[in-house]
Amino acid sequence: MARREFEEREELDERVVHITRVAKVVKGGRRFGFRAVVVVGDHQGKVGVGVGKARSVPDAIRKGAERARRNMRPIAMVGTTIPHEVVATFGGAKVLLKPASPGTGVIAGGGVRAVIEAAGIKDILTKSLGSSNILNMVRAAMRGLEQLKDVKEEARLRGKPVREVSPYWSRGNV
Repeated sequence: MARREFEEREELDERVVHITRVAKVVKGGRRFGFRAVVVVGDHQGKVGVGVGKARSVPDAIRKGAERARRNMRPIAMVGTTIPHEVVATFGGAKVLLKPASPGTGVIAGGGVRAVIEAAGIKDILTKSLGSSNILNMVRAAMRGLEQLKDVKEEARLRGKPVREVSPYWSRGNV
């Protein structure tokens, strides 16, 4: 079992998105610690976000990575892009995720880019519409990816062929 866990960790892409110094006010003054936002993905449609807090940076990163691995979720994809457009919010952050044709690349900034690339999406357009708080933008991007519907499942529910449900399916984005 331990060997399988080691092999699994090797495949995962772990990215530290942001490290912040945080303070806790106590009787004697301030106690400083660190908060790390970590994104973990397998480049095959699974991604997770974790936040770790500790008195030292390496411990915060380790805790964030563990939480991100635990929170990994599958993402619906059509070839190298997403099946449809979605707008997601978290707190004051608002993120627009739009499918793109092959060869476009990842057009995203900072934390959103880390989430998108870790998930394995290669062609996408994104826009941050609200707050620029990195943690909230990362969580909004994650929420948007979780909202995506699987093309095959949606076609089955509607009783239609897949080509009618998603315009990106017929372009060769399979």
